[in-house]
Amino acid sequence: MADKDLSSIQEARDCVRRAKMAQLEFAKLDQGQVDLVVQALSLVMEEMSGDLAKLAADETGYGNANDKKQKNLLASKRLYERIRDQKTVGIVGEDRQRKIVKVAVPAGVIAALVPSTNPTSTTIYKMLIALKAGNAIVFSPHPSAVGCIGKTVAVGRQLLKELGYAEDLICMLRQPTLQGTRELMQQADLILATGGPDMVKAAYSSGTPALGVGPGNVPVFIEKSADIGSAVNLIMSSKTFDHGTVCSSEQAIITEAAIAEEVKRALVQQGGYFLENQAADRIKKLMQRPGGGMNPAIVGKTATVLAQMAGIEVPSGTRLLIYEEQGVGPGYPFSYEKLTALMGFYTVPSWQEASELSIRLLKNGGLGHSMAIHSKNEEVLRHFSLTQPVSRVLVNTPSTQGAVGLSTGLDPSMTLGCGHIGGSSTSDNVGVQHLFTLRYVAYGLEEPASDSQQDVDIETITKLVLTQLKKMNYVPNEA
Repeated sequence: MADKDLSSIQEARDCVRRAKMAQLEFAKLDQGQVDLVVQALSLVMEEMSGDLAKLAADETGYGNANDKKQKNLLASKRLYERIRDQKTVGIVGEDRQRKIVKVAVPAGVIAALVPSTNPTSTTIYKMLIALKAGNAIVFSPHPSAVGCIGKTVAVGRQLLKELGYAEDLICMLRQPTLQGTRELMQQADLILATGGPDMVKAAYSSGTPALGVGPGNVPVFIEKSADIGSAVNLIMSSKTFDHGTVCSSEQAIITEAAIAEEVKRALVQQGGYFLENQAADRIKKLMQRPGGGMNPAIVGKTATVLAQMAGIEVPSGTRLLIYEEQGVGPGYPFSYEKLTALMGFYTVPSWQEASELSIRLLKNGGLGHSMAIHSKNEEVLRHFSLTQPVSRVLVNTPSTQGAVGLSTGLDPSMTLGCGHIGGSSTSDNVGVQHLFTLRYVAYGLEEPASDSQQDVDIETITKLVLTQLKKMNYVPNEA
């Protein structure tokens, strides 16, 4: 028997080879035919959203099935409604005045890397946008989510077969390894990477064009003009959504001293528990691996489960464990991203200091991603919009749902670009528009000027310049 890494490499090559053949035929379809396939895929994934959510929660142990179903519906129904009428095949635009025609050219085969935190929703979303743009797609699943991702892929392949199209438009590595994923990225035409920073870095280093996103370390500022009860309710609903597994969930609350006690009371009333003394020490120890970094065992867990793991007692109904952090960076674990029911808390004198602290937190692992703010003060909102190093400023909305397009008008997406400051090639919510290129067909508008006409133009310009210089009492160098 071949070694697992060699088998995985061969599987990657085989998948891409079959996907390329399928895509060449799929690329012959017109917009209407492609749209029918995408509509059917969206409908079947919408119907399967609950079952796939349960599979994901059971297999990974992260989050909960109800919230994962909402993410699956975002990636199927909500996404389809947004892209349904978008032109992605053939001629997609025409400027009659400038005589320019725009033709969409599919990327070819997409290599799709999928995380364990949002496995089925990310698979559905990438499947839909890939096919909508006329591409084939090959998935490399996170090893801890092979089952639920495999089921999602199997549903898509079966639908294609029933519609009379090649199943290999959608493929998946059954033996995902680092070597196999690396080979997939090198063989594909475009990489769509969603996951940790190391994986995204590998995608950009593969030599293949890539769309990757960075980590989120989302700060949220509650400014004194905000409706505090409403702001805390939105933050709680966001941070506890799927037990904090979405990268756009809030990681640290910043508030002003003038309202800090009121904010704390509202948090406690809505299920927040402030960690102190030995309880705080035990949670901090649980959060970190011996060699550094976040302990993966805490990801996607409820506050009560985290308390049990740490051996501490918390009140009944506790939804979120909160710690008043004193700094940012090494030695201050609550200043980092925490994909679970843990939240940092900071108090500052004014909104100006809040802005500075927010930037420090973003530089501590979230550059280019997102930040949230709750305020009615337009001056403050404008300042944060102009100064924060992020791709999304989410105003008076839950950060998790706002960033992915559930509670805002942003494009529904499970891959949130972080722009150049975050090491991404785009700051957009990545969508179908990123999976094809435009071919510009440009017709001539006028004949180019002859040499004699150009000489006259240059002579005229020279005289005008010399006249102007003379008025300025400037004597040009005779040379």
